[in-house]
Amino acid sequence: MTKSVKFLGVFFLFSSAVAQVEIKTKTDIAGQDKLYVLNQINFNSQNYELVAKTIWNYAELGYLEIRSSALLQDILSKKGFKIESGVADIPTAFIATYGSGKPVIGILAEFDALPGLSQDTVPYKKPLTNGGSGHGCGHNLFGTASTAASIALKDWISTYKKSGTIRLYGTPAEEGGGGKTYMVRAGLFNDVDAVLHWHPSDRNTANAESCLAVIGANFRFYGQSSHAAGSPEAGRSALDGVEAMNYMVNLMREHIPQEARIHYVITKGGLAANVVPDYAEVEYMLRHPDVNGLNDLWKRVMNTAEAAALGTGTRMDHEIISGLYNLLPNETLSKLMHINLTRVGGVNYTSVERDFAEKIQGSFTYNYPSLEKAQIIEPNKISFFPASTDVGDISWLVPTTGLGTATWIPGTAAHTWQAVAADGMGIGMKGMINAAKVLAMTGTDLFNTPSLIEQAKNEMKKKQGDSFQYKSLIGNRKPPLNYRVLR
Repeated sequence: MTKSVKFLGVFFLFSSAVAQVEIKTKTDIAGQDKLYVLNQINFNSQNYELVAKTIWNYAELGYLEIRSSALLQDILSKKGFKIESGVADIPTAFIATYGSGKPVIGILAEFDALPGLSQDTVPYKKPLTNGGSGHGCGHNLFGTASTAASIALKDWISTYKKSGTIRLYGTPAEEGGGGKTYMVRAGLFNDVDAVLHWHPSDRNTANAESCLAVIGANFRFYGQSSHAAGSPEAGRSALDGVEAMNYMVNLMREHIPQEARIHYVITKGGLAANVVPDYAEVEYMLRHPDVNGLNDLWKRVMNTAEAAALGTGTRMDHEIISGLYNLLPNETLSKLMHINLTRVGGVNYTSVERDFAEKIQGSFTYNYPSLEKAQIIEPNKISFFPASTDVGDISWLVPTTGLGTATWIPGTAAHTWQAVAADGMGIGMKGMINAAKVLAMTGTDLFNTPSLIEQAKNEMKKKQGDSFQYKSLIGNRKPPLNYRVLR
């Protein structure tokens, strides 16, 4: 453990005396409980920034977040949380629990980075390590803010003798690994009453949001090698099987819902042009706004794979790598969270940060909003974003809501060097602290008002429908702990 990590652990042991610190903001009207958690987070903000920067420097990929996970567990343990490590057969997954009884409020924490996005905290492209990884989705901020909110709620529960349980879930490998789906399948959310989460963004929102359900799979074709010129009749090309499948899928695109998405990449296609390939592989991702529609789409794609193998005289098998439900929006919880986001407000830049932000925007090749977008709280609404998240599975079993704060310069796309740069410096840290405050404030509301939880549960059950039964899209496969190692 580094000296900085040891320092952090010691510091957090003595930071609970912050209840007397006063802040002079419009959040004073939020009441004593909310003022308490705000004070806790403000007092420790520099400490949390150091945590986020440490995880930013680690930049560990999915299921490999050994140091990042250990750092958060160490901090939470020293603050009195009971730690369960390696849950759901995932070494870097953990649960940190404080309190007892109902309600049980869960907060999600992510901390995995992305491959190939190494970047310094400068407003121009400058990798720290060529080909290295980087936090292009801000999960260094995500995990830290969720930890900060959980600690603030823990201190509040302890100080005011509140009943109930705060539970932080350390969830690895959101980026393509679907870590949460394995935790859901293991029953780790069965007794939770509500779940809160957040995500870095280039704006401030707290919407009742849905997204695309997704299935990712590898299709493997096996043929017979031969000399491509001397004895082609003796061969059966596995690559022909892949290409035949891809051709049929591309024809199928005209006849699927326009909201659906299909994308693929040939990961293995042979080694030499004069050898008929005896093995080829293609990776597919299928997306649909509704999990039932996704299952129908999956059956049609499976038909093309089987037909391709039959037509080319090859053999095919497949493996589902990931499968995520779409988010089930919860308006009850999103409206509550939006009220708290409005009280906290947006992100204000210093003159130095504004200069940095303007230079970042100068690298964009598309239209972008003004910097003032970072200060604005967007209206609460039902919304949709055309991507996927493993939070979706949780949201179908537990009332769930999230928010986004302006950790990135307005106009920044996720998974870019511009996002990595902001995630490691003051602009990202300000948005992170705002997110921690909103999560903690919303937590106090749920502990204090059980009727809100019941209302949220009733809404979820109505949207599920009477016949709903959760069935994991990943089947019984084990967590793909080496999915980043092999790439």
